[in-house]
Amino acid sequence: MSLFLYRLVDVTFEAYRWILIARILLSWIGHDPYHPLIKFVYRVTDPILEPLSRVIPPIGMIDVSPIIAFIILGLLKDLVLGFVGGLAAPGLGF
Repeated sequence: MSLFLYRLVDVTFEAYRWILIARILLSWIGHDPYHPLIKFVYRVTDPILEPLSRVIPPIGMIDVSPIIAFIILGLLKDLVLGFVGGLAAPGLGF
């Protein structure tokens, strides 16, 4: 069961990473903000990107908040997978 949970967490973080990449690409091209798929991408990524954008100013015309989001998500993923991995193999994790 813990191996399933480990893989589920891993796939979830990876899927979110790709949705974040889609959000970045959307910022470079014109798009229909009312399209259901685009609304989904914004709705899922706004909770992380909006607070970071308020705290971290852009560098020139470049918004670096997605880079910080990738770093935070990577650290969080490692932390969660370390915990879940510790559940799979007691004595080897936390």
